[in-house]
Amino acid sequence: MAEKIAVLGAGSWGIAIANLLNSNGCMVALWEFDRNEFNLLATERTHPKKLPGIEISKDIFITNNLGEALDKADYLVMVVPTQKVREVCAEIERLRVGRKKIINLAKGVEIGTLLRISEIIKFTISFGNDDNVATISGPSHAEEVARNLPTTVVVASRNLEYAVDLQRIFSNQTFRVYRSQDIVGVELGGGLKNVIAIASGITQGLGFGDNTTGALITRGLAEITRMGVHLGADPLTFAGLSGIGDLITTCISKHSRNRYVGEKIGRGEKLKDILAGMVMVAEGVDTCRSAREMSHRYGVEMPITAEVYRVLFEDKPPAEAVADLMGRALKEEIWK
Repeated sequence: MAEKIAVLGAGSWGIAIANLLNSNGCMVALWEFDRNEFNLLATERTHPKKLPGIEISKDIFITNNLGEALDKADYLVMVVPTQKVREVCAEIERLRVGRKKIINLAKGVEIGTLLRISEIIKFTISFGNDDNVATISGPSHAEEVARNLPTTVVVASRNLEYAVDLQRIFSNQTFRVYRSQDIVGVELGGGLKNVIAIASGITQGLGFGDNTTGALITRGLAEITRMGVHLGADPLTFAGLSGIGDLITTCISKHSRNRYVGEKIGRGEKLKDILAGMVMVAEGVDTCRSAREMSHRYGVEMPITAEVYRVLFEDKPPAEAVADLMGRALKEEIWK
């Protein structure tokens, strides 16, 4: 029997993953919260700004009614922006739907609470727990997944049997899913790398070269790993798909919204103007606030994150931020 899946969030990633699951033989409902966006998708079955050239399969049920989407599903795939996850989870709880299995695809850390996505889900939805909550992460731009370009990701759940089940559901000839039980490391790698991607964009906007990008990726991974290990993650997770794999991709890709924001900043544009002109969300901007607070709260050194925060929110000149990073006291190359 085909799995019944509700994809919650119809941005580029939501559309891409809905099509993927449909092609894998699942019965898919795609929920879009915005009425105008829903009307566009239901009428045109494509979104020319978010995912141009990609049609939504005629077999996918598109709805603006969350309850309707949930009624048709045994699995819920959360593809909403990090800072909206709690709101959607609260509405799911209010609707008192039956027990579901939950898969998170968002990448970030909640402002204020500093919770990872799976933690928000478990704290907000009464049926959410370690047995039925998972996160999928890795280098997976929607633009490429939608065009069936070879992609590999990792699904993390404390419940190994659940992770194996999700490997079966999501994998196909162009989308390969590995498994992990380190959901802490997988989520932190996927979320915190967006801050480093902004930094990578800033250096590109300033006209710097490959040496700088290589340094940012390497030292960015060091501070992500420091935070992850402090919070209980396996350091080897950050050498995998949700760590260095996703970090490299997001720092160098033309598809990266976070790199795009950084590049505009490096060229002298203001954050509010950049965000106002974007159709989709750059998760790294909000995650930068959370990551800086995590660094302070837990006493974990994250110098790149600190400088990105000052550039984004305190109007520090980008070139000055780079100079301050380069001029710090010399040290041994270790991640601890």
